[in-house]
Parts: sequence; C-alpha cells; structure tokens
Amino acid sequence: MNVPLGRPHFPMPWSGQVLSWTDAGGTVTLHRDGRVIATVELLRCTAGRLSSAYPVAAHDIEVRMTDASPEDLISSLSVVISAARQADPECRKVVFAVERDGPEQARSRAIRTIAAAEAAGLRYVVDVDVPGHELSLLVSEPDWVTEVDMDLDHVPGT
Repeated sequence: MNVPLGRPHFPMPWSGQVLSWTDAGGTVTLHRDGRVIATVELLRCTAGRLSSAYPVAAHDIEVRMTDASPEDLISSLSVVISAARQADPECRKVVFAVERDGPEQARSRAIRTIAAAEAAGLRYVVDVDVPGHELSLLVSEPDWVTEVDMDLDHVPGT
C-alpha cells in the first residue's frame, strides 16, 4: 500500500500548477516570476520505476524534472526538494535519477545534470538499471536521517 503524497506548495516567487495528481503523486508545472521553469513529477518510489531499484521506503519520493534550463536546474531542484519534504515530513529520501544511457552527447548532459544536482544539495549514491534505462541516483535526506550520535559508548535509553 502506498502512503498518500500531499500536493506540493512552493514559496514566493515560485508557484506550481497541478496538471495531474493521485495518492501516489503527480505532475506540476513550476513557475517563477510568471514564467514556466520546468515540468516536475513527484512520485512515491514504491509506485514508480524505482520500486525495485533499491530498498525503497514507503515515504521515499522520486523527483523528475523536464524542460528546466541548465541555469534554472539548481535553484528549481532546491525548491522542489523542499516542497516534497513539506508535502511529506516523514520522507527520508528525495531521489533524483539521471539517465546515463544514450549517445556521447546524452552522457555529457548527464554529467552536467549530476553536477547541478550536487550543487543543489543532493549526493550521488548509486547507479541502477531499470527496464530500458541506466540511472544514476542522487538523494537528499533531511538532517534527522543523517545525523550521527558521536557518543558511540552510550546506548540510547540507558
């Protein structure tokens, strides 16, 4: 069973127009200053192409973006990741998959896209194969997931 995903809300000067939405996610056009910046798909990883690509958790969200210029990708990814986390505060991973297959030109674009995603705060995790595609997965995790208790000699609750 999929955990329903709430619709994202974007802070000014950003806005979004929902094109389609279900409990598993949907598609939104992302706007800034009156112009369309990108088409964004937010989807529960359990309901999409990544469902068997890694040990997917019920609250993980995949972000797909199309039509974003290289100049807009960094800022728009940051805004979309923040909106995804607000749509589900229990989300442990926001996943951004970059297509790695294709001709040399496509691979060069993939390298630039990965660099932009890293500049937006995502970290590269792993390459995976899903039917028909080779993907590099990058994730953004909230601090409560990545923080480490440095007192390794202390067992919590004792």
